[in-house]
Amino acid sequence: MQKAANNKLYPEYKQADFPAFEKEIAQFWKDKNIFKKSIENRDGAEEFVFYEGPPSANGMPGIHHVMSRTIKDLFCRYKTLQGFKVDRKAGWDTHGLPIELQVEKSLGITKDDIGKKISVEDYNAACRRDVMKFKSVWDDLTEKTGYWVDLENPYLTYENEYIETVWYLLKEIYKKGYLYKGYTIQPYSPAAGTGLSSHELNQPGTYQMVKDTTVIAQFKLNGDVTGFKNQAGLDSDDEVYFLAWTTTPWTLPSNTALAVGPKMKYVLVKTFNQYTFQPISVILARDLLKKYFPEEDAALVYDNYQAGDKKIPYIIVNEFTGKDLIGLTYDQLLPFVLPFEDPEKAFRVIAGDFVTTEEGSGIVHISPTFGADDMRAAKQAGVPAMLVMNDEGKLVPLVDLQGKFVKQMGEFAGKYVKNEYYITPPDKSVDVELAIKLKEDNKAFKVEKYEHSYPHCWRTDKPILYYPLESWFIKTTAVKDRLIALNKTINWKPEHTGEGRFGNWLENLVDWNLSRSRFWGTPLPIWRTEDGSEEICIGSINELKEEVAKSVKAGVMPESALESGHGLDLHRPYVDNIVLVSESGKPMNRETDLIDVWFDSGAMPYAQWGLNNSSNPESTFGDGFNNAFPADFIAEGVDQTRGWFFTLHTIATMLFDSVAFKNVVANGLVLDKNGNKMSKRLGKFVYKSDIDIPERIFDNFYSFCFLE
Repeated sequence: MQKAANNKLYPEYKQADFPAFEKEIAQFWKDKNIFKKSIENRDGAEEFVFYEGPPSANGMPGIHHVMSRTIKDLFCRYKTLQGFKVDRKAGWDTHGLPIELQVEKSLGITKDDIGKKISVEDYNAACRRDVMKFKSVWDDLTEKTGYWVDLENPYLTYENEYIETVWYLLKEIYKKGYLYKGYTIQPYSPAAGTGLSSHELNQPGTYQMVKDTTVIAQFKLNGDVTGFKNQAGLDSDDEVYFLAWTTTPWTLPSNTALAVGPKMKYVLVKTFNQYTFQPISVILARDLLKKYFPEEDAALVYDNYQAGDKKIPYIIVNEFTGKDLIGLTYDQLLPFVLPFEDPEKAFRVIAGDFVTTEEGSGIVHISPTFGADDMRAAKQAGVPAMLVMNDEGKLVPLVDLQGKFVKQMGEFAGKYVKNEYYITPPDKSVDVELAIKLKEDNKAFKVEKYEHSYPHCWRTDKPILYYPLESWFIKTTAVKDRLIALNKTINWKPEHTGEGRFGNWLENLVDWNLSRSRFWGTPLPIWRTEDGSEEICIGSINELKEEVAKSVKAGVMPESALESGHGLDLHRPYVDNIVLVSESGKPMNRETDLIDVWFDSGAMPYAQWGLNNSSNPESTFGDGFNNAFPADFIAEGVDQTRGWFFTLHTIATMLFDSVAFKNVVANGLVLDKNGNKMSKRLGKFVYKSDIDIPERIFDNFYSFCFLE
């Protein structure tokens, strides 16, 4: 670079060398400690509060991080120039699936190996080592983009002080009656081995278009239905079938009911099965008749049909409402096993307020173990779920937590219900095999491929299942109206993100699934007796020590169980070894789940300061909090609308009846050549080398090339 003249107020250069200019300026900032001085020189000035959303340093930074950090830096520098004091504390997201999945890959294990091939202690130690793997690359990129943030004193979500504060927040939610345990159908990722929250399921890219094998199955009417057949004008030996459509044939072995709309009109049609050519009489919604029976085929002579004819005649023999069908029974479609409880109450037609004629047949196949509406409708009608007893004496569904059929499933036992779960998938999926079986048994009316949107795990990109799980929930629906009202006071840029994407999300809010069946993360701080009659939610380290002292005094546990060998550690397995004592003297073990990692990040306005443990605290939280809540400004990609933005807003509303941030910029996403989000999880970096990201961009170009 050409040497600047020294007698000028501002240096002059004979030619432009932007990378060299930036290096010179960055070195000047570093030598003179300009960032620190820009804050210290404004002591006593009005503060402009900024929150840095915590990225995960176990993966490489992506170009989208440069974009959002440029926006953050722009506003923070501008407010600094206006005379505000702008503290900028860095933070790191150190828990959760991204770290766990990467460690499992590097160790060559799966979740099921933890506790068998590797101890929980060694596994979590590996996670702790891996979590800051790329911090130096992040720090280097931060400096080369000119992003001013305090990298020397970051908040770390795995530190005891941070976890303790998260526990405090959870206890406050618990005290308000908003934390509860429930058994529900939830989105579950077999590939990750854990349930997912609704906001995780709505991250960008989670819903993907897939082509699945779909089946309209024939459920054969049974029982004493002579009167029904006589009324319909059928012979006593005519076989009558209910038609029910599904995009998930793997759930058909778990069918225990069929749902109809009580006020909907249904028709009984005499025709022939297109695969077996056998005569059949089928029941379906009247509004969907033309979808399966073309009008011109009604003119065909029924008795002239020959096996294999492409055009199949049909006759409409009767019509009735759904109410007329309720209570009728049918043969089990795939009789591998009966429900363990109340099997005599299964395989009935019930009412369903969710039944429509938009697609399918107007009759819904009900599998209470794999659908939320299914579970609700079956429970109301007294229909049992398809649960079987496993080797441990527990009632379980026909699909295990790995996504495989259980041993009671005969020739399908041990097979994954989704081909994507295999490392090397078979030629025929389970759905295809079941469809073939149904065709051969005269139980399939129609089989075809169907393209539709299906949810995938946000971290593994594998299809999720809707699965029955016992989990802890935060009752966000209890404060839904307040969440909506406070959102209207936030200055969103762009405005439509707050009113549309975020506002619509709040309007359709469901309770927050907090539990995660994992190992590396913030443990749920709830201890319960075996019968669930007594429990305690711990809100601080001091409270935990007090409860441990009671337990030791009662002879329930030794004092040594509180220590990990390297000091107090609030992670698993150490907290799992702590057994507390209830008020009635019963042992209480910790609920083994972790909490949603998004709660960690949403707790940062408070947890970054820790708890104030002085004897007479002026504030619940540590020094710095009082002047740093709520934030005047935050900025992240629009994908955080249902992630960090949501958890910040929810915790602040539930506990402090306040917004967590006053102004927010939600920038757009950087897309790849196919229009998909650039994601470091998928290896979509600016450059893939572990070393040369900053050098190849910033040494050959200049940082503002990102904004062109």
